[in-house]
Order: sequence, then structure tokens, then C-alpha cells
Amino acid sequence: MDSFPIMASRSQMLKTLVVVLLGVVLSSPGWVEGIRIVEDENSNNFYELEYSAINCRAHAASITDFGGVGDGKTLNTKAFQNAVNELSQYADQGGAQLFVPAGRWLTGSFNLTSHFTLFLDKDAVLLASQDISSWGVVEPLPSYGHGRDTSGGRYISLLFGSNLTDVVITGNNGTIDGQGELWWQQFHKKKLKYTRPYLIEIMHSDNIQISSLTLLNAPTWNVHPVYSSNVIIQGLTIIAPVTSPNTDGINPDSCANVRIEDNYIESGDDCVAVKSGWDEYGIKYGMPTEHLIIRRLTCISPYSAAIALGSEMSGGIQDVRASDITAINTESGVRIKTAVGRGGFVKDIYVKGMTLHTMKWVFWMTGNYGSHADNNYDPNALPEIKGINYRDVVADNVKMAARLEGISGDPFTGICMSNVTISMAQKAKKYPWTCTDIQGTTSGVVPKPCESLPDQGSEKPEMCDFPAENLEIENIEFQKCSYRIYY
Repeated sequence: MDSFPIMASRSQMLKTLVVVLLGVVLSSPGWVEGIRIVEDENSNNFYELEYSAINCRAHAASITDFGGVGDGKTLNTKAFQNAVNELSQYADQGGAQLFVPAGRWLTGSFNLTSHFTLFLDKDAVLLASQDISSWGVVEPLPSYGHGRDTSGGRYISLLFGSNLTDVVITGNNGTIDGQGELWWQQFHKKKLKYTRPYLIEIMHSDNIQISSLTLLNAPTWNVHPVYSSNVIIQGLTIIAPVTSPNTDGINPDSCANVRIEDNYIESGDDCVAVKSGWDEYGIKYGMPTEHLIIRRLTCISPYSAAIALGSEMSGGIQDVRASDITAINTESGVRIKTAVGRGGFVKDIYVKGMTLHTMKWVFWMTGNYGSHADNNYDPNALPEIKGINYRDVVADNVKMAARLEGISGDPFTGICMSNVTISMAQKAKKYPWTCTDIQGTTSGVVPKPCESLPDQGSEKPEMCDFPAENLEIENIEFQKCSYRIYY
């Protein structure tokens, strides 16, 4: 397009991007933070960025080509949206990548497009605008029927996309800073008209990668894939004050085939919260979260769980496989939250290899988690909780081993625990286990569980184990992508 000259040819386009990697020592040979300095056959020098992605792109541009200014003061919302809109024309021509160089890029919400990569340099920071009046408002999610902070709609997320395919949000540990303090204050003062925005939300989409980024100070949830499939969330560092309200790390919601791996999360709410809709709205929408991998997660959250299932689980949660989980100073390891009126199910949950330090509870399940969307929920909609498996768990400095509370007339069944060693804190509760309305079995669990979980004797290797077959999402391999910038 004449109005977009950097797209005239790939060679011309690449040569315009000389400024995007400021701070590289040009005389240094080899790799520097994923950047290689090389020379082509015509003695032209260039930087070559390499990164891993589900798909590489044939076209590329920098946000500076659209008038972006990384001074931390200039609002770049229009520049980002114009860039995405222009690059969308290459969706069927190998896709396109938008590079965000070093700088502090103030922006409001902008929409993404298909066959698209947003790449943040290691010294790039996206700063979310603090002008609340400038944030657009969207309807509540149909599986919720209600905003979570208020009864009305919700502010659109900083990075947003719907009905997309093949989207990559990545970088060499670039940063997205939600500047959430203002939002937290307004929330506590009950001054918000709508639910706070998330940092990243992708809806009704397929083939999504979110990786190799640092996310700071989200107004509320950090990463929210919803009604989507084939999602990989990898290598994120997510940090918010542990007292910040509802700053969940990663919330897969009514999604299928999801892989969450190698993430560090320190937050004011659950590190990973698995969801699928709220009360009668979630039941009606009927879209479960299923076939979910969570592995190599490190979590710090003194008031919440490393992994939570619910409380919004009315569309169902099934086939969740969590392994190699480390939690430090976290309220609980894996928590199931549900209630009368939720309906839905949580079943076929497999947890293997948890290392926990300083916990209030190791295991926590509750059927009395209220917080209904409205008063129209069905009191006869009882959740089904069954097939919950834990094995190879080590925990120390624990106040209480387990708090397991099913629902009267609707017990939680098929609970299995094997090879579990819990060392109690000096000021631990007198009785380490509380169990009501649950059924299950245990093997090799210390301290001795409650009578509802009878010991089957010496550990049986087959108890509580993972399914043998891999999920399809585990077999997806990344491509090695490169990005040249001539100078």
C-alpha cells in the first residue's frame, strides 16, 4: 500500500528497523540475549532475533513505523491499533509480526488479529493507561451473565482478541505493566461502574501462544483465555502485590486443549484458576474446560491457592493434569471451590509431584463457596466432584493437612491420595484432617488421614496416577523463528 511504504519489499522493510535493538554492543560476536550479529553475502550487517513460536511470519514491522513513541508519556493506543490493522492484510500471505523495541510504551486497549505475532524486546514495557474513562466497555461473558466486580459490563482487556486463529504474544522477557494500583483503590472504594480489565484476554479463538513475558500489576486477572482451544502459556513471570485484589495469574476458562508450563507467579489471588462459567449462566452455556496440562509451576500466594478449580465451574472441568508444582507461603496447594447452585462437575483431576513450603492447608475442597452471580440460581443444581487424584506430595511447615468439605446429600467421591508426607508446623491445628461428606482411599499418607479416606496399606504404584497417554496439546512443537534487522 502506498500509505504504508515499509511494506514495499521485504528488503526495504527490514532496513527501516535499524533502531529497534538499541543497546546491543555491535562489535560483540555471537548471541546476546537471543540476538545474533552476523553479516550476509553482500557484507551487510544485521541483527538476527531468534525465538520459538507455533508459527513464524513472512512480514514484519516496528511500532515506531506507525508513529509509536516509547517515552512513557505519549499515548500509543492509536499507533498500536493502526499497526495491527495494517498488518492484518498479510494474514493469508504468511502472517505478520509487530516488534516493540526498547522503551516505555503507554497505551490503552487494542485488538489483535489472526496470523499475527506481537513481540516485545527485553527492554520494552507496555504501560496500561490509567485514564479509566478511556477504557471501552464490553458485555459480561455469556457464561457468567454478570460482571465479577459489579452487576454491569466489564472494561475491555489491555490486549484483546476474539474469533481469531494463530496468535502469538511473546518476547525475550519484555514487560506488560497494568499499573493496577489505581484500579485496586477504586475497587476497594466501590467506585467502579464495571468489572476491572484483564491484561490479556483471548476469546472464541484457536491456536494461541502467550510466552516469555513479564506481567506486572494487573488491574485484576492477568491472562484469560476463554471459549478457546489449543492454547499454550509458557515461560511467564507474573507479579503483583500479594495484597492486591483478584490478581489471578492464569485463568483458563471454558477452554479445551491447554498447556500451561514453566511459569512463575506471585499474586494476590490464585496462581492458576481453572473456570467454566457461573451458576445458571455457566450451566446454560455448557462449555467445559478440559484436557488441561499444568506443569513446572512456581507459586507464591499467601491468601489463595497454587491451583484452584472453580469457583465458577458450572460448565464443568475435566481431565486436568498437574505436575511438578512448587508453592511457597501459599494458602493451599490444589483447591476445589464449588457450592449448591453451581451444577457442573469437577472430575478426572490428576496431580503428581507437589513440593510445598509453609501452607495453611495442603488439600482443600469446599462445597460451601457462595458468591452467586445473582439470586436466580437453581438451588437444586448440585455439582459433581469425583475422581480427584493426588500423589507424590511433600509439604513442610503446614498448619492443617486437609480441609475437605463436601455437600450434604452430594458427597465428593473418588478422592485418592498416595505417597504424601506432610510435616506439621509447630503451631499446627490439633486435628490435622477435617473431612465431611467425602469418600475415597489413601496409601502411604502421613499424618494419618480421616476415616473417610481409609488407608489401603503400603503404597501401591498404580494408585492415583496419571493417564498413560499424552494429550494432543503436549505434542505441539514450536518452530524456530528469526527476525532480521539490517543496519
